[in-house]
Amino acid sequence: MDNPVSRVILTVMTQTSDLLIVGGGLNGPALALAAANAGLSVTIIDALPVSARLSSDFDGRGYALSLGSQKLLKAIKLWDAVAPNAQPILDVKVTDGKPGEAPAPFMLEFDHAEIDDGPVGFMIEDRYLRRVFLDALNDHPNITQVEGTVSGQDILPNGAQLTLSDGSTHVGKLIVGCDGRGSRTAARAGIKRTGWGYKQTALVCAVQHEKPHGGCAHQYFLPSGPLAILPLPNNQSSIVWTESDKVAHQIQALNDEDYLAVLKPRFGDFLGEISLAGGRFTYPLNITLANAFYAPRVALVGDAAHGMHPIAGQGLNAGLKDVGALTEVLIEAHRRGEDIGREDVLARYSQWRRFDIATMALMTDTFNKLFSNDNPMLRLVRDLGMGAVNALPNVRREAIREAAGVNGDLPKLMRGIAL
Repeated sequence: MDNPVSRVILTVMTQTSDLLIVGGGLNGPALALAAANAGLSVTIIDALPVSARLSSDFDGRGYALSLGSQKLLKAIKLWDAVAPNAQPILDVKVTDGKPGEAPAPFMLEFDHAEIDDGPVGFMIEDRYLRRVFLDALNDHPNITQVEGTVSGQDILPNGAQLTLSDGSTHVGKLIVGCDGRGSRTAARAGIKRTGWGYKQTALVCAVQHEKPHGGCAHQYFLPSGPLAILPLPNNQSSIVWTESDKVAHQIQALNDEDYLAVLKPRFGDFLGEISLAGGRFTYPLNITLANAFYAPRVALVGDAAHGMHPIAGQGLNAGLKDVGALTEVLIEAHRRGEDIGREDVLARYSQWRRFDIATMALMTDTFNKLFSNDNPMLRLVRDLGMGAVNALPNVRREAIREAAGVNGDLPKLMRGIAL
């Protein structure tokens, strides 16, 4: 008869995967593919069935991928599948104004022709990006996908274990939480969060318009908050429109015709007549930062580590930069023969990303407070500031490179270098 003690020890010592990733949205699959391409074995767990994540209906949601993020997708061999449905962002215009009025005289314009790297970024619809990720996960021999809800998270002597609600267990060297702003992975690891709400809600939709957008993205700073008009293929644009919580809920409750009647004075007529395309969504806006990016045998990536105001459009891009940094740290440690779940390895990832994230969080918080108001003095200051940056070519080019995600201490994947 088997000795029960030795059976338990054998179970604990069994290594099913190098990485256990919780969360199958976008950052989780990107990390899984980046790590698996470099030789690690990966299990990715998500509570939502794959069929629900594969909807082909157009719902209006899209992402602004920076040039750095595009290089990462290219380095993990996904860009060729993404490119046919991506819209290059060739120009970005930032202006101040009020609904129904002409924009302020000073503006900030980013033209991709001023940098050598390529477009400032690319717009891609959520439905296409998710499908590319899921197809790649299905085809990768080093990746196991599991549908289920995590009910337990335990640290073992030489690894970590996740228990799912169906009683199954998965063992790995490191757990990575890619499970969003309300990360249960972080909570189970004892990582607390700091943050606050903005009493603002983002209204998200897509519009069809008469005139071509020419690959130009617009950011209007209105008294209630920013309005972003982001180009999609086929004379469509994605709208991210910020209002106070109360006003946003009132607008969202309107029928489509009345909703458009509220949007049109803010949108303007520069693209001709507009009509809604796809669904309408709302997202409460807040800032939430994990007090640590790692704990024993646990690392956090993307919104699980940091959620910010979308005023700079860097949410997914910041998450993909986390993916690039964590993958590089783990692969280098693995190739040196180190245990990739050790705290000194995870500390390298935290050191790389925390300052950048703290700086971005402070910037987005400050920008939102500076621009989401109708104070005449602040309006003058911000308009003069935008005009000054626009008038200084070297400063403007640096700002374009920052927006394109090609400045700073970039991970190799964000520079298009495979690991």
